Order: sequence, then structure tokens, then C-alpha cells
Amino acid sequence: MLKRLAPLVPLALTLVLAACANHTPQPPAANAVSQQQTHSAKPATAIADEQDELADFAADKPYELPQLADSILTHGLTLVGTRYRYGGSTVKSGFDCSGFIGYLFKEELGMQLPRSTREMINIDAPLVEREELEPGDLLFFSTNGRGRVSHAGIYMGDNQFIHSSSSRSGGVRVDSLEDRYWNRTFLEAKRALALAPSESVARHP
Repeated sequence: MLKRLAPLVPLALTLVLAACANHTPQPPAANAVSQQQTHSAKPATAIADEQDELADFAADKPYELPQLADSILTHGLTLVGTRYRYGGSTVKSGFDCSGFIGYLFKEELGMQLPRSTREMINIDAPLVEREELEPGDLLFFSTNGRGRVSHAGIYMGDNQFIHSSSSRSGGVRVDSLEDRYWNRTFLEAKRALALAPSESVARHP
């Protein structure tokens, strides 16, 4: 799966001392996340009967959307080193943490995620236990010491995740959930790919 992607980026990166920002970016009016669910990849005979059903993302089921995660993470890795900018959401301006995630999901899947981490963590997507993380899952952190979400990234596999960290630590980069800082500040994860529009699945058979 996406575990093959992590070695593409140097993993011996310096442990960051501060995350995306101590405060969530002030968002413009947030756009609603598409509530269309995708169907799983099935044999042709089964797709006709199940194309309108919601995908089953229960913890005891296999991960069903690796192609979508491939697309997002491959693109994300090309942006490593892009500068951090508070409130930024484009390659030209730079990215903050939620701007980076939103950019990738919009560019690759046509999904409009909420602009701020405070809203993004509340999307109606399945919660994922840490031991059940799969590439493409959104990770949320509390980096301000208040127990509230203030940073986010995208899981890559092998405990690695990609994010726009901070100006101090070089913008878009790959870090490890096993690092003490990120392990301590991790809050929860959500499978936003469960909300991918069906047309996105059709583009990534």
C-alpha cells in the first residue's frame, strides 16, 4: 500500500518543537464536505448491485481505497519543502496545516474540506483507532497544551505522516508519530476518504 511511499522522503528529520501554529487559522466561511459515500472496489458483477451502498469502513474490514490515498500522498510528497504560511492554501503562497490538507483533497479528489482544523476534526467521517491507521487518514493534534485541536496531517503508513508544520521547521515535511512530541500531542484520526465522491473513485480504479 502506501507504506512504500515513506522512504521517498528523508525520515531523519529534526524533531519539531512547535506544530502548525498555536492557534487555528481564522477560516473563511467553511464549505460543507461532500456527504457522498464511495463504493468499494468489487468484481463487475457485484458493482451493479452495490454501487449505491455506503462503503463499510468498520475497523474489522480491510482498507478499501488505497488508490485515492496513493494519489493524495504522491502529490503531497512533491510539495515537501513548500514554505509554511499561516492561512495559506496554495503552492504559491505556502500552506498552513489545514490549507495543505484541503489543497490535496481538492486537487486530487474534488473534495472541499473545512478550512480550519477546528472544523475539519468535526467532519462526519469514521473515527480510526491508532492501531488501525491507513494511508490517507487525517491525523489531529493538540499542540497548544489545551487539549483542543490545533494541527493536522495526513497519515502515510509506517507511522509516518506528511504535514505543513511551521515556519520554524521548514513547512511541508514528513514526521513520525513515534516521535515523542507528536506521540504526546496526538488526539484522534478520521478516515476522510470515506466521504470521497463516487466520481473520485471512478478516476482511481
